[in-house]
Amino acid sequence: MRKKFVMANIVTLALILIFDVWYMFGGGLFAKSIASIMFVGAGIVNYLYCAKNEVDLKFPRWMLVALTCAMLADIILVLNFYLGVAVFALGHVFYFVSYCMLGKINRKDLLCGVGIFTFALSVIQFAPFLDFGSGFMKNVCCAYALIISFMVGKAISNLLEEKNATNITIVVGSILFIISDLMLMLDKFGSIPGTNYLCLGTYYPGQFILAFSLFKHATINRLNYNKNAKVS
Repeated sequence: MRKKFVMANIVTLALILIFDVWYMFGGGLFAKSIASIMFVGAGIVNYLYCAKNEVDLKFPRWMLVALTCAMLADIILVLNFYLGVAVFALGHVFYFVSYCMLGKINRKDLLCGVGIFTFALSVIQFAPFLDFGSGFMKNVCCAYALIISFMVGKAISNLLEEKNATNITIVVGSILFIISDLMLMLDKFGSIPGTNYLCLGTYYPGQFILAFSLFKHATINRLNYNKNAKVS
């Protein structure tokens, strides 16, 4: 059974990368939509793997909701930037909630989140090459940065509390996500060459990695179950 789910992940990753590259080089909304649908597909595949292994589905359920929000936001962003940003922000809240299913809220969450937000806010406020055009847009970026900073902060905090494959995978995916958003900001408001490719090159792999964290979560739970069964 495990081999089938591994193969399904390989196929979805391959499709994500193909449509990601296609979109980079002029594939349009169609290619972007398929790439987004594929990382939700990876989430569904790995959610089913969790269910097959009788894993507590609180974390997988919230992760799947977050991935779905990211998919919708990714498509909406092309049609309406402000609405897309709002849906992305909602998605980050769901990612944060999913991470809370793996580790209780604690002081490290706050410290990590504040540290990341301080860096992000410094870039937004003081980078001389950024031109937001209006105070409103700068405030939107600040509010968005606050939400994603605490999402990434929670991922790092969980890893500091417990070093396992699930938390490592989530940290990698979350960091790629925030790098992607930083590149999007630099591309849209700084017109820095190459940042659009870096944005797309980190975003879709990052989303797949977050979806794949469900597979790692189920695998860890399965190994722990087998160890406990042998002991008893």
